[in-house]
Amino acid sequence: MNTVFTPFLKMTVDAQVVDPSLSSVLETSRATQEQALALVEVVAEALEAVGPGPLTAQTQADISRQHKILNTNLARLRGLHRAACFTARDTKALTAEARQEVDRLHLQLQNLHYEQRHLRDEIAACEDFKHKYLELPLVPVEEFLAQHPQHANDDENTLMIARIEHERAEREALEQQRQELLKRKQKLIADNKKRRDDLANLDKDLEKFIDAAKPIQKMFEKVV
Repeated sequence: MNTVFTPFLKMTVDAQVVDPSLSSVLETSRATQEQALALVEVVAEALEAVGPGPLTAQTQADISRQHKILNTNLARLRGLHRAACFTARDTKALTAEARQEVDRLHLQLQNLHYEQRHLRDEIAACEDFKHKYLELPLVPVEEFLAQHPQHANDDENTLMIARIEHERAEREALEQQRQELLKRKQKLIADNKKRRDDLANLDKDLEKFIDAAKPIQKMFEKVV
């Protein structure tokens, strides 16, 4: 079962690992594994060949040589493993920094989305706002352009400003006329009051004259 699964697992791992240092670790690990299995096989064959007796000098030399190769592979594997750990630690630190930058940019993007939505809401509110100038009883556009043809090519905003300015000037002129008429009215009221007072004083003087003339009238009546 292991002889079938191991090649497939090796192919899967090799396909996923692309870093050269990790590839070296995998290669050295496989070489060390193969060397360990070879050493076990050599020892097993030697023990099977000699039985309970001592190992021959050649067999011990072969086992020693295989053991040295295994130790060499293990030492190299330890070095590669240590280097891979340092590399992984550095990569992890870089990944954490990159993640923080991504989180910062994501938060900034969310803030921009919120600001964009807020601005769109404000723009929509401004567009739907019922401005007071829309309720002003302005002169119709056709009549205004007939009186002021210099505004015929103005855009909508400029034309509206000109119409409002025209309405302001007209109202100021009417207000000035109203003030002048009000002054004339006050003057006429004052003149009429003075005349009424003069007439009242004249009536009093006439009554006094009539009262003073009554004795003279009676005297003339007696003479007649």
